[in-house]
Amino acid sequence: MSMEEQLAFFPQQGKNYTVYELNSYLRGLIEADPGLQDIWVSGEVSNLSIPKSGHMYFTLKDAQASLRCVMWRNQVVRQINLPQDGTAVEVHGSISVYEVGGQYQLYADQIRPAGEGLLYQEFIRLKNKLEAEGLFAEERKRPLPPAPKVIGVVTSPTGAAIRDILNTISRRYPLARVVVAPSSVQGDAAPGEIVRAIQQLNQEIHPDVVLVGRGGGSIEDLWAFNDEAVARAIYNSAAPVISGVGHETDFTIADFTADLRAPTPTAAAELAVPDQLELRDLLIGRMETLQWVAEDHLDQRRFKLGQTQTLLQRSSPGVRLASARQKTDELYRRAERAVGHHIQLSRTRLLGLTQQLAALNPTNVLGRGYAVVSHREQLVRSTMNVQPGDELKIQVRDGAFHAEVTENGDQDDR
Repeated sequence: MSMEEQLAFFPQQGKNYTVYELNSYLRGLIEADPGLQDIWVSGEVSNLSIPKSGHMYFTLKDAQASLRCVMWRNQVVRQINLPQDGTAVEVHGSISVYEVGGQYQLYADQIRPAGEGLLYQEFIRLKNKLEAEGLFAEERKRPLPPAPKVIGVVTSPTGAAIRDILNTISRRYPLARVVVAPSSVQGDAAPGEIVRAIQQLNQEIHPDVVLVGRGGGSIEDLWAFNDEAVARAIYNSAAPVISGVGHETDFTIADFTADLRAPTPTAAAELAVPDQLELRDLLIGRMETLQWVAEDHLDQRRFKLGQTQTLLQRSSPGVRLASARQKTDELYRRAERAVGHHIQLSRTRLLGLTQQLAALNPTNVLGRGYAVVSHREQLVRSTMNVQPGDELKIQVRDGAFHAEVTENGDQDDR
């Protein structure tokens, strides 16, 4: 039914109308009132529920009356603080009629704690300003170290948050060294102390990660973490920062600026360090894998070593030397036989030459009655070699004697 149809619907006395037609008419009347389409309503939250759809349903009540409210999921995820039962809040939205149930209700789009409108407006103003400057940009968020050696903590030294943080780190990862930079976490002096603590940690301790946080409280209690100077100190921190301020439903400017937002201080400590039990299981698994890989590698090396040894044995110089040694022995024996044979031939030849020499030996000729005649160490081969009066040496078989030429016979006689 259009707006014109709804406005023209009444009055018609005596006519019977359906429930839906009546509810539609009432809806049109309410939605036509601009004052009911942009309205803030104060009250206490009760019967709050958020089903799996993500929409939020609750009742807003005071001492005299109650008002049903609904907030769709796309608006729920945009809220900085979600209420709880009993919380006094201010809800903004528009009034309309749920035709099926015949109930008018407030369709909420914004919720803030009661009496904190000015603080909330300041929160929104600063959030928009810093977001425009890029302090919340996801691309500048730094990853956390997987196993930090030094952890800086900025919080109150007397609050419950520091005990929860220290206990959590000690339980999960006792290897980490924790350095606490004490600071008040609420009040007028808190923002300056938080800024100095962050700067001091970065300048003197150089931690691997910094935890900034405190326990839950009202928006006034948490307001130190909505300070611009605190946001810029977190942004300029050399070490990545985890913000763990308040409870899970609390959001601060520090949460948006930090590299990682944790819902509570305890959760911040859990996010800062690994779990030693998980590390132990991981280490055991990797040791088993390493052992298997090492054994497999050794088996492959042993097999390859065996192949190499076989190849080396086949091509070993020792094998070639043994073969060469055997060949040398064989050549030596052959040479020895050749030399022996050569010597034997030489001996036989020498014997033959000796016999020939013996046969030609003048001494042997003298033994048969011949003599050797010499004159002045020259053999006398002819009568012409001597003259009467020459002294001759006569060599016979058993000695020599001298003779003198007395007569030189005719050559014809020779």
